[in-house]
Order: sequence, then C-alpha cells, then structure tokens
Amino acid sequence: MAKISHLIDLNDFTPEQWHTIVSLAHEIMSAPMVYAGACRGKIMGTLFYEPSTRTQMSFQTAMLRLGGGIIGFDNPSTSSVAKGENLKDTTKIVSGYSDILVMRHPLEGASKAAALTADCPVINAGDGGHLHPTQTLTDLLTLREEKGTLEDLTVGFCGDLKNGRTVHSLLKALSCFKGNKFIFVSTPELKVPTYIKDYVSASGKTYEEYSTLEEVMPKLDVLYMTRIQRERFGSPEEYEKQKHVYCLDEKKMQLGKKELIVMHPLPRVDEIAIEVDDDPRAMYFKQANYGMYVRMALILCMIDYKLESKPLLNGTIVKDVCCTNPRCITHTEKYLPHSFRKAGDVLECEYCDERILI
Repeated sequence: MAKISHLIDLNDFTPEQWHTIVSLAHEIMSAPMVYAGACRGKIMGTLFYEPSTRTQMSFQTAMLRLGGGIIGFDNPSTSSVAKGENLKDTTKIVSGYSDILVMRHPLEGASKAAALTADCPVINAGDGGHLHPTQTLTDLLTLREEKGTLEDLTVGFCGDLKNGRTVHSLLKALSCFKGNKFIFVSTPELKVPTYIKDYVSASGKTYEEYSTLEEVMPKLDVLYMTRIQRERFGSPEEYEKQKHVYCLDEKKMQLGKKELIVMHPLPRVDEIAIEVDDDPRAMYFKQANYGMYVRMALILCMIDYKLESKPLLNGTIVKDVCCTNPRCITHTEKYLPHSFRKAGDVLECEYCDERILI
C-alpha cells in the first residue's frame, strides 16, 4: 500500500497540490453527478472533540455525496473519552475502522499527535487556535471563483488574529503566491502571533497593522472578518474586554471598493451586521458552500493516496524540555515525544509551533 499522507498544516502539501485539490473541486461543482459514487464502500471517521456546524456537516455531506459512509462522534462525552481514554487509543481504534479520519480538537497539535499512530490518513479540522487547513482550502477556492486569482491581492484580516486558526492557515497559504500584501486590524491583545508574522516576512511579503477598519477599507481587495473567540480566553473578564470592538456595517462597506469581497469562516456573533448580508460583496454564505466541494475533492485525493505529505516529525527529541504553550497537546498526552525544531538558541515545538528560548 502507498505511504499514508496526512493533512495537518496546509503547508504539508505544495502549492501545486493545493491547485490540484482546488481544480478538482471546481470540476465537482461543474458536474457533481460524475462523482456521486466515487467513495462507495469507503468510511470516514469523524472525531469532533469541539463543537462545529459548518466544518463537521460539510465533511459529512461531502462524504455522503461521494457515496461513502460515516462513523464517529461530535461530543466526546458520548464516547470512551469520557471514561479517560487517551487520544492515541481513540485514534488507533477509529482509524482501524475507517478509510480516512477527520478530527477537530481544542488542544493545539492534537491532529499531528493523532496522525503519529493512525492507520489511515488524518485531516486536521481545526486544532485549538493553531491551524485549520481545510478552511484555507475553502478560502482558496472562494478566492479563485470570486476574484479569479490568488495573486496580487491586498487582503485585510480583522478580529481575533491571535487565536484565529483560519487566519494563521490562510496567511501561510497566501504568502506562497506572488504580489500579495496583508493588512491586520486588531486590538493589541489579539495581534497575529510572531511566528506567523515571521513566516509572512520570510516569504518576502509585507504586512501593515492597524486598529480600526475605517482606515483600511479603501485599500482592500478582500476583507476576512473573524469573531472574537470566547472559547479561547482564559476568563470571561478577558473576553468581555475584547468583544464588540469590531463590527462591519453598511456604513463601513461604503468605504470599500466596488470589487471588494468580504469573507468570514463563520460562525459570526456581532462582527458583521445582518444588513451586510444583502450586499453583493458579502461572500461568507457562498464561501461555506464552497467548503463542501473542496472537502469532496480533498477526500478523493487523500483516500486514493494521490497526495504525498511531509514527515510528521523531523526535528530533535528533547526529553528534558516541555512546551511552554499551556494549550499544547503534549501537556495532556504525556506519552508523546517532545520534538522540537532547532534554530540557534530557539526551540520550536513541532506540535503547536510555540517558540522557547534555551
């Protein structure tokens, strides 16, 4: 059998492979019945340790439209996880029943940890505030269909840019295409993490940081709104200080270009006013629909072993060093090797990308 490939970070695949997936999604949209039985006899396992509507349902719908079946859970309290079963054992069992496994987890690096011992391909459907590669594939398909290009775009990101895994994944992806520029709009507490900014800079791309939407709207080709994520805050008080800071309304939309498109990974709370839904530049509902087609394409490519990903761990095992990120999966799954990438006097956790000075 071919070597198992996993999708943990979109950068596990090359831009050429992203193009293959996005192009196949376009074909499926054009002729869905051609692919209606493409996964007949195949089973997808879904392990959702965290609530989800669009991601979970679009994966399930994608597999059903391909003719396959589904097993799994959407609440760990209804599984043996509630009895104390560790991640490795749950993954090992369910991957043995499945042809492909989709996992969402609140701890960062959980999908990579699961993939280390899984017996089938694993897709990261979101790990804490870290990464969300299939949302990024959705975003790339949306940009291709609605803007006609992935290059030479000025893309604004607004909201919780610190914990926004969709933002981190999309920034890393768009940094691979020529001519793109980025504008960040957030409070000081919710800025883009340093490791993502370093990635953008290393790719030769530029970014600017602002605190209000009004001053950036005329510059943007794309505005990517995000909600302030209550579940990522350490206390209700911290969340209360940040919520309601940004709201895209009709007045702000009037400042934007005629060709602007507005995207959002959803769910929204109050960061986009309902009145904006009627603006033809609002793409977030259409974007969610694109997600089903791109996940159909991804499932087909991975289940047929048409994609080859990078090794999961290629750093150095440092037994006496622990990741300093309290949300890293290594703190709860104690059996995991403490693997780090070394760069001078810095160690970077291979699960969650946290940087540690040594």
